[in-house]
Amino acid sequence: MELIIKMASNQDVDTLKLKEQKNSLIADYAVRKNSKALLQTLTTIIPYFILFYTAIAALSISYWLSAAITAVLVLFILRVFVIMHDCGHNCLYEKPRGNAITGFILGVMCGVPQFVWSKHHDYHHATNGNWEKYRGPLAVLSASEYEKLTSKQRKSYARARKLFMGPIAGFLYFIFNPRFNWLKGNVQLIRFIIKEKIANKNQSLKDISAKFETRSWGDWQEYRHMTANNLTLFCAWAFAISYFGAIPFFTIYTIALSLAGALGIILFTVQHNFENSYAADTQHWDYFAAAIHGTSFLQLPRWLNWFTADIAYHHIHHLSARIPNYNLVACHNRHKDLFNNVPRLSLFDIPGAFKYVIWDEKQQTLITAKQFSQSYSRQPTRSSAHLASAN
Repeated sequence: MELIIKMASNQDVDTLKLKEQKNSLIADYAVRKNSKALLQTLTTIIPYFILFYTAIAALSISYWLSAAITAVLVLFILRVFVIMHDCGHNCLYEKPRGNAITGFILGVMCGVPQFVWSKHHDYHHATNGNWEKYRGPLAVLSASEYEKLTSKQRKSYARARKLFMGPIAGFLYFIFNPRFNWLKGNVQLIRFIIKEKIANKNQSLKDISAKFETRSWGDWQEYRHMTANNLTLFCAWAFAISYFGAIPFFTIYTIALSLAGALGIILFTVQHNFENSYAADTQHWDYFAAAIHGTSFLQLPRWLNWFTADIAYHHIHHLSARIPNYNLVACHNRHKDLFNNVPRLSLFDIPGAFKYVIWDEKQQTLITAKQFSQSYSRQPTRSSAHLASAN
């Protein structure tokens, strides 16, 4: 209890300081430069295509050589995704059009409809730290929800959130789900149109479409972006298959995007899931406290910061998404005194951070299965005790 009180006190002081200086800080660093944006775009897109070509071509020479090239390609796909993310915030290029065009291209390159993804990602920024509204990419359960699970369900819940599941999650995130949701929605749309036409032949397609609802997309603007992304990607697949052959192309494509997607999910998760993370409910939520206490500063090697476009300085990004990635480091260094208490993680902390997958509503933080058993389970079952020891 004393630790929680001390943490809350530090959060109050840090939050007040940040609120006082936020406007001037943003004014200095929310400055976009087309020259920097173009350089980042070119140094990402060009190597991406070169590496894809050489990784597939190398399959006929040496699998080990192809694997080595693919490993570098994975890092560039991760960079594609992070820079696409900046385009979604309209903070890479100076004008919205530049961000929209570049974001669309990068979205096709990593398999993600950029407009739709960014629209949903904005919700994360609007609710960062409010775990009553947003539970992160791992869909974290609250302690009360977790308590209702059976021993078998708890095992399944823990297993689905292990690091080794990353490539499967990456495959679903970058390759399968964007295609499946679009195709499923189209099938539902066609069936709905046929059904409505049979019921009333005089209805126009416009009137029928206005009544159509699906979970596959939020509105028709999302649908248009999903359609453009998928059709462009299918054309690119067809061209690549005709040139390389289906098996060589999809072997490299599936492996590279699945691994890059895994890294993206891991990166995003550890930026918010960690020991003593600020995790409030709506009543106690504070935007500034969430930015510096519910968001980590992942301390990476310089070369890895380049591949991730400095997104590891995530506390700055959540302070203001208007600050371009190429200004994050300078902003942090100039205002270090404001970020002394930002949680710092290293690569070695990532496995441990993935254990914090339960939101404790009472303590307003994230906890592990072991901590849950100690706090909430007086007589844990054999299965839950086994799960706790594993965590």
